[in-house]
Amino acid sequence: MIAEELKDLIKRALEALGLEMPNEIHLEHPDELVRGDYATNMAMVLAKRVGKSPHELAEIIIAKLEESKPETVEKVEIAGPGFINFHLSLKFLTNEVERVLKMGDDYGRNQSRQGQKIIIEFTDPNPFKEFHIGHLMSNAIGESISRLIAATGAELKRACYQGDVGMHVAKTLLSLMELPDDALPVQAPLQEKAAFLGDAYAKGSNLYESGEGEKQKAGDLNKKIYDRTDPKVNKLYDWGREVSLEYFETIYGKLGTKFDHYFFESEAGPYGKGVVEEWLEKGVFEKSDGAVVYKGDEEEGLHTRVFINSQDLPTYEAKELGLAKIKYDKYPYEHSLVITGNEINDYFRVLLAVMGEVFPNLAAKTTHLGHGMLRLPSGKMSSRTGDVITAESLLTEVRSKIAPKIVDRGLTEEEKGIIAEQVAVGAIKYSILHQAVGGDIIFDLENSVSFEGDSGPYIQYTYARARSVLSKAKGLDPNLDIEYPSNAGPLGYSMSKSSECHVERLLYRFHEIVAQAATDYAPHQLCTYLHQLASAFNTYYGETKIIDEDSDSSYRLALTAATAQVLKSGLHLLGIAAPEKM
Repeated sequence: MIAEELKDLIKRALEALGLEMPNEIHLEHPDELVRGDYATNMAMVLAKRVGKSPHELAEIIIAKLEESKPETVEKVEIAGPGFINFHLSLKFLTNEVERVLKMGDDYGRNQSRQGQKIIIEFTDPNPFKEFHIGHLMSNAIGESISRLIAATGAELKRACYQGDVGMHVAKTLLSLMELPDDALPVQAPLQEKAAFLGDAYAKGSNLYESGEGEKQKAGDLNKKIYDRTDPKVNKLYDWGREVSLEYFETIYGKLGTKFDHYFFESEAGPYGKGVVEEWLEKGVFEKSDGAVVYKGDEEEGLHTRVFINSQDLPTYEAKELGLAKIKYDKYPYEHSLVITGNEINDYFRVLLAVMGEVFPNLAAKTTHLGHGMLRLPSGKMSSRTGDVITAESLLTEVRSKIAPKIVDRGLTEEEKGIIAEQVAVGAIKYSILHQAVGGDIIFDLENSVSFEGDSGPYIQYTYARARSVLSKAKGLDPNLDIEYPSNAGPLGYSMSKSSECHVERLLYRFHEIVAQAATDYAPHQLCTYLHQLASAFNTYYGETKIIDEDSDSSYRLALTAATAQVLKSGLHLLGIAAPEKM
């Protein structure tokens, strides 16, 4: 990448001047494109050590850089108190346009993780409960990070871990056991059956809280679910589990996720319980009030957690411990990333501490990434009380806002429906991804569906606009025999419009954005970039007659095609579709 070439250029200049090499050569993009493409603060870092002012040292370094300046650099200049700014050459920028067109979907990808086996666990909805907007949050983040890491050459597997046993299941069955045998909506549409289960969970949770007798019943049911000793319990359990898993698949399909591995608490529980019992004898765990616990070191911020409860059943902690090994046995990974809500951040620190003693090699390979909650202006939802904002209901509401905006007259009603679904999913995902992972997000419906501003539909619409321009090019092929601008002077700023150069000065950055976003687990970096590129192209579109009879028309089409390609690739990495028409 060009950034590495510039770092090497700076390094050689510093060595030639006999200056002490810093631990890292820092490069950044100036806030304004007209100030250059890259800037370094090396003169400011080293000035005090050599007894010169930053501005004076910058002049010396620039003089040395000019001696071996490559053709990719147009000029180097001082900015501010001593920054050294690099302006990339028009030849480099136009070559990158051509590279985008030649590489197509491969542009932006790299092989930095080639050969690495990585497994990413995300979404993790629980059968017998509804798929709510919190799961949308986890899915959007996990899917985008999966695609970003896959774009760096890793062999990547997506995993989904689902709680098909536990007290939430017992609470649902507590409600279902009170119904007549023929009360199950066996013949109803799948969505209605899923909603029926969600309602049963809410009712069962209320029953559970109504008295000690109901809590005892739920506890007995929980044990029967594990033991599979009661035919009626087994029948209700098997039906509910099948309905939930089948329904979840319809949601995954809409969201564009295909999991490679599914793991369940019912398999992780027995294995994890065995691990805990084995290491109980070795002193990692201890008994307390009939349960088995791990005593966390409070000085290290680790609290005590129960791993086997007083009913001799494995807790979520024990199941997670077993899951780590089951995952590795299924897919021997170099790295495992687990994405969950940040409400279990402290718990996961305890789990990693336990893994460090029980499975130290797996602990070293495991990273937990906690994200915030997706909230509506009305506040947080609760599946226990039944006040749940389901993924399906949010998608339906957003789609209803999007549908009237799809006005392309060349589309059938069916096509408009498909595009409205794609844009609705994009609106929700972008609302989640354009903020840094970790904090809560208030979902703003009106802003999320806007075709202007910082939104998913705005970027999708920009892509469709670029494709529309290309479709009107009447046989002109932007991929072949590009004629570069005849009036391009130094830096390209004497092109017909400066906005043309602004688009070019963003396109080449796609490579480094993808690499950095994958390293940082930060899809929001890609969102920021795509919004900048879309804005620059829309300015260019408004100022420029792209299709014309002059000699520069083929280049303008090439630039449009390259922009469309990068927008499409970027949206794909966010897990968002790129409709050709809107």
